[in-house]
Amino acid sequence: MIVGLTGQTGAGKSTVSDYLRENGVVVIDADKIAREVVETGSACIADIALEFGCEYINMDGTLNRKKMARTVFNDKEKLKKLNNLFPYIIDSIRRELKHLREQQEGIIVLDAPTLFESGADRECDRVVSVTADVQSRKERIIRRDKLTEEEADERIQAQHDEEYYKSRSWQVLENNGSIDELKNQTSVLLSKLEAEMEAGNSSEAQQ
Repeated sequence: MIVGLTGQTGAGKSTVSDYLRENGVVVIDADKIAREVVETGSACIADIALEFGCEYINMDGTLNRKKMARTVFNDKEKLKKLNNLFPYIIDSIRRELKHLREQQEGIIVLDAPTLFESGADRECDRVVSVTADVQSRKERIIRRDKLTEEEADERIQAQHDEEYYKSRSWQVLENNGSIDELKNQTSVLLSKLEAEMEAGNSSEAQQ
């Protein structure tokens, strides 16, 4: 079973992902794949230079992430341009999923902040989103990323609202409390996923 995990910035997706990994679930980190896709000399980094300009590429040939983040969080048209490069990431994700399917059975989680925007949700059997109220998210990303209030507001406003995630998800974890409460929700989620897996295996055996 391929489970897509996504959510708003500061909602707590990483906590959920870490808990699942600690409890034996294989997790594919789409952010890590995205970093690999824009390595020096890659086709993707060349396309970024053509689309945005060489000032977005560091002297060593890597992506200037801070400059890119500042740009796309303030300019939706440029964010769309960046999103047009998702096929590079999707191809790498598909290769990783194919490899894991051949190696093992069980639950595989695809941790992807842009799961819906990239179309990677189409690779998933179930989608789980993590959401939180705006104030909680704002406080978390200011603390986590050392942002000003204005920068945090810009980042939040550049993302979709809760309803966007809720309407596209099989399960939603609302993280407006403590880390322990979120972990408890994740534990219940894992039990549900395991039950779905078991039911699916039983159905296949009967056929």
